[in-house]
Amino acid sequence: MATLLLRLAGPMQAWGTTSRFDERDSGMEPSKSGVIGLICAALGRDRGLPVDDLAALRMAVRVDREGLLMRDYQTATGVLLATGKPDHKRTVVSPRFYLSDAVFLVGLEGDASLLNTIHTALQRPVWPLSLGRKAMPPALPVWLPEGVQQADLLTVMGSWPRLTGGQAELAGQADHALRLMLEHPSEGAVRLDQPVGPFAQRRFGPRFVKPEVIHVSDQTQA
Repeated sequence: MATLLLRLAGPMQAWGTTSRFDERDSGMEPSKSGVIGLICAALGRDRGLPVDDLAALRMAVRVDREGLLMRDYQTATGVLLATGKPDHKRTVVSPRFYLSDAVFLVGLEGDASLLNTIHTALQRPVWPLSLGRKAMPPALPVWLPEGVQQADLLTVMGSWPRLTGGQAELAGQADHALRLMLEHPSEGAVRLDQPVGPFAQRRFGPRFVKPEVIHVSDQTQA
């Protein structure tokens, strides 16, 4: 069993799983559907193709820097009416939430061959990578040197140095415990972000995510 590590750091990230109508939400950590979507962009996998192999990977998220939840307002015209026709005279305000200045270490556990393929693709992605929305590119490369480790998910997440996101950490925070959101087969909070079909079908099922607290090395990695 191997583990692939990804660094998700940027001024803006959005990981929504419950968006409805004009409002676009964001969770406080990356969603599995969002991470798999990023990987599909790197691989050049079309939205109509299956993602069963990627969805089977077990995921964990370590919060190396908590993001600040912010809200933006955007406008849209040509909104569809109940009749199915667009109303080009109507303007709708769309509240959109996002995380500011968050840094996450994401781990994916599974077959080493598949993880090595993903790691290579992240270094030369077929399509541009984004952190949940197309307008939110990563501030640093998503891939990490030696990012594929021959160890289980929990071991790797606990031993990898803290990420800085390319900025100096606040004084006194280097030795703080970090939040870890670990995918679990039967325990934890339910997240509706498990892809159960191609992204074109927009079908997502439940998975369990168990929160933990983890202590890691004070040494940071930019």
